[in-house]
Amino acid sequence: MQIWVDADATPNPVKAILYRAAERLDLPLTLVANQPLQVPPIAQIRTERVGAGFDVADDYIVQHAHPGDLVITADIPLAAELVAKGCQVVSPRGEVFTSETVRQRLNMRDFLDTMRASGLDTGGPPAYNQSDRQAFANALDRILARALRDPPRPI
Repeated sequence: MQIWVDADATPNPVKAILYRAAERLDLPLTLVANQPLQVPPIAQIRTERVGAGFDVADDYIVQHAHPGDLVITADIPLAAELVAKGCQVVSPRGEVFTSETVRQRLNMRDFLDTMRASGLDTGGPPAYNQSDRQAFANALDRILARALRDPPRPI
């Protein structure tokens, strides 16, 4: 299993949790961003800097992630594409995306976009907090425990 991070908007506490997990479990972790990133000098961690532009990091992750890989992103359209590809996807707030939940989230996102286009202020997400951090850590633990207990079998 490879862990991919849509790193431009991922909160630092999430990155710190992922650094520890990658080192402890000897899992490859790649952070993809369009800006330079500072990461600890841990052999399992690498960064991939992509060019500036709309969805460049997203496109890179979609092209390089394989079924069974884990991707961390809050980007709903990216999550939908990766779930369809067979990847496991979790948000920095600990929401595990499935084909059903990502479809619901896409519908809500489209609805809110329509509301904003008509002039309604829908606000933004709440500030990232300790309960979000804990929810992410718990979701990550469950996913990694399941992956290590039931590794994919070669075809």
